[in-house]
Amino acid sequence: MSKITIDYSKCRGDDCAECADVCPMEVLVLKGDKIEIVDPDECSYCEVCMDVCPEECVKIEDDF
Repeated sequence: MSKITIDYSKCRGDDCAECADVCPMEVLVLKGDKIEIVDPDECSYCEVCMDVCPEECVKIEDDF
């Protein structure tokens, strides 16, 4: 099983929000000024959020 995480120390939230804009499953959403993971079980692990994040703060990792 995999898990999606956000490094909030690097995330620019509403100043960027690229990951929320491209998430096809709407797992990453902008709430206020912060990106939130709203339904991780719906994540398809396509990694497009990782590809577009300019700060490289979105990670999808194997959860062993």
